[in-house]
Amino acid sequence: MVKLSVIVPFYNVRTYASDTLRSLRANAREDFEFILVDDCSTDGTAQLLRRAEDELPGAVLRRHETNGGLATARNTGLDAARGRYIAFLDGDDWVAPGHYARLLALTEALGCDFVRTDHVRANGRSRTVRRVPHGPRGVVGDPRGAILPATRTTSVDYAFAWAGLYHRRLLDRGLLHFTDGLRTAEDRPWIWRLHREAESFAVLGLLSHFYRRGVATSLTQIGDVRRLDFLRAYDQVVTDTAADRDADLLLPKAVRTYCAVVAHHLGAVDAFEPAVARELRSRGAAALGRLPQRLLDEALDSMDVQRASRVRGLRRRAVLTKRAAAA
Repeated sequence: MVKLSVIVPFYNVRTYASDTLRSLRANAREDFEFILVDDCSTDGTAQLLRRAEDELPGAVLRRHETNGGLATARNTGLDAARGRYIAFLDGDDWVAPGHYARLLALTEALGCDFVRTDHVRANGRSRTVRRVPHGPRGVVGDPRGAILPATRTTSVDYAFAWAGLYHRRLLDRGLLHFTDGLRTAEDRPWIWRLHREAESFAVLGLLSHFYRRGVATSLTQIGDVRRLDFLRAYDQVVTDTAADRDADLLLPKAVRTYCAVVAHHLGAVDAFEPAVARELRSRGAAALGRLPQRLLDEALDSMDVQRASRVRGLRRRAVLTKRAAAA
């Protein structure tokens, strides 16, 4: 019986993939499987994965014929997973020896649908501890109750899919697949759905997952149009939340978070290619127009002046554009 399936997408991370694979080897167990998904790499990553298929205990290799992005690669892994529990790891990150055995034992003892874990952010030689924004550790609670309050950072804002462990019953219920084709922010609709629809969760204080920052091929470092998929992702968050039985309570949080992310991207607009920066402003303005305007007003009133000013400026652009089109 496979106890744990670890899904690891790879795309052009040859420089880092060896570290990732070594960390998996240090976590191997006869009831663990490691599903390695090659998302059509072109830099030599594929050769490393073919070797790992033979040398890494529990390795299962899947290959894409065309690059589909992280969400699609994770879905490929989910479709192949046989484990009672599911974990994710990115192809340029790593975990400490014994990480998955400890995580599994703690999760089984709690008996909940999923757990979230703290992690260590690695940027060159720098290490920074990042905590799940949820107080109790090792206590089973209601995931829906951890979404609010709207004006504070909560567990749905800590969206990293790899920072946790998920019982197979969530996969069987259709809660673990990602929106196919999303290139960035793919974990935002996913984490919101988990918190709305799963029955129980807990937070663990493990610090044995290392998240590598500053990777040149990461979409957080690239200014092309793929980064604008965050708009599609948050459109889905708002649409799904608006259909929830507690929409009146939860929708203000979704709208405020959307505004905060738009403000963040506007603040970094110089990192985008010029054409993409123009598209960000155009599509961002249209997105603001789709939001419930009363909730948008409330969200902007609750934000700090700098971020609110960026979003209000974009909102004025949308109004002016609409008036010009009607003239």
